[in-house]
Amino acid sequence: MELTIVNPSPKWPPAEQRQPLRYGYLHIGAAVAPPNRSPFPGPSSARAALLDHLKVLASELERLDPVVRATIYRAVLVPPAGNNQGEPLAHPARFDVTALVETRSPEDITEVRTAEPYRRLVEAVGAAAQDVQSMAARCVRLIADVDKSPGGLFLFNHFIAQDPGVALELWDRLAGWYAVETGLDNSTLLQPIGQATYTLVNHARWDRGLQWLMMKQFSTPSFWTYVRANLEANQTVSMPVLYRRA
Repeated sequence: MELTIVNPSPKWPPAEQRQPLRYGYLHIGAAVAPPNRSPFPGPSSARAALLDHLKVLASELERLDPVVRATIYRAVLVPPAGNNQGEPLAHPARFDVTALVETRSPEDITEVRTAEPYRRLVEAVGAAAQDVQSMAARCVRLIADVDKSPGGLFLFNHFIAQDPGVALELWDRLAGWYAVETGLDNSTLLQPIGQATYTLVNHARWDRGLQWLMMKQFSTPSFWTYVRANLEANQTVSMPVLYRRA
């Protein structure tokens, strides 16, 4: 399969990139109390208790030598997930809780997975969530590393693609649209190591509000004629979820 670009324009060149980070990543998405009719997660005592527990475990993980960072996120927007025809997916990304553990290298992932704080984190998530999807990953595209400090609006965008190579090329083009239209200046694109549900998971941050980002996307005609049209043309499904730091 070859990349197809619908409605190309010199206005959206591929985003400028840097050498990918040499980190390893452990990404865990958990659907604890995802929204039903509204895309906005409501209050949940189970979610709140889990987040408190995970933050403690993340602090313990960060004391391990191979761990660079461990960050816990709570969702603020979980859009309905379907394929490009609106049909339900077998593994929709409906994760109101996400954990991201960054290791010094992909080779350190095995050691971290066997560490007691990580095993306890996985057990806590599994006990509280309706659905859990996890993956080990490496960074394959980098605009700039994502600032994990509080205050930002964070994206985890989960892709399912028929052709992973085409999905990588497509990401380069769509990231260019986001750089121009939303001012996106950071992103780490994660590719699974071994078997995983998702072809790619993109992580990024805006220092703007949720309403601003929603308006910036949905009121811009080229979001539909370029971003959405090219996802469909290249048989790639995008399932974005937006978060704040827990």
